[in-house]
Amino acid sequence: MLVQSKARLRYVSIPPRKMRLVADMIKGMPVQKALDILNFTPKIAARHIAKTVSSAAANALSVEGTDKLRPEDLMVKNILVDAAPTQKRIRFQSMGRVFRYRKRFCHLTVLLEGHLEEEVQDKKATKAKAKAAKVEETVEAEEEPKAKKAAKKTTKKKTAKAKKAEKPAEAEEVVAEEAAVEEKVEEKVEAAAEAPEKTAEPKAEEADGAEEDKDSDKSDKE
Repeated sequence: MLVQSKARLRYVSIPPRKMRLVADMIKGMPVQKALDILNFTPKIAARHIAKTVSSAAANALSVEGTDKLRPEDLMVKNILVDAAPTQKRIRFQSMGRVFRYRKRFCHLTVLLEGHLEEEVQDKKATKAKAKAAKVEETVEAEEEPKAKKAAKKTTKKKTAKAKKAEKPAEAEEVVAEEAAVEEKVEEKVEAAAEAPEKTAEPKAEEADGAEEDKDSDKSDKE
């Protein structure tokens, strides 16, 4: 719940221009910080503004009570400085002359604004939730590249294992092919070894036939 309080100081014997110079310094500040600044500001207007601000804070606390509202929750929403009636005075000079001057006055209005403690707690809780959500988002954003790197590593490991598994199969195939080639070579060698033996047997028979012919010829001649 929004709480507003107001305090007015009328017919202050300070020109509005000089009062606004100090009032613009504390607009939008918390009450405690504004009072600290005003207490160390070496101008007469600062004293009047500090009294008015403290009066407005006391009005808010008296209406709402200190259980629900704390002075730290109040802020200076706005400070209005209006012109008041001007007093006309004269100053006597030499040779019977009179100079007129004006004494300017102003009205000061201070507006404070604050939230009750329950709403402050709700706002703190929402802020904490927002911070937690931001932290989670940052953590997720930081973890995404790590997860991608881990996935790449796992895929690389899997591909390496698959290649290693393929290599023994390829080696077995190569060994089988080499064994088949060796068997073929041995078969060819055996076939080549058997072929001369077969050709040698007919030659031996022809030689025996020739010898028999020679012997028969010799017997005939005798």
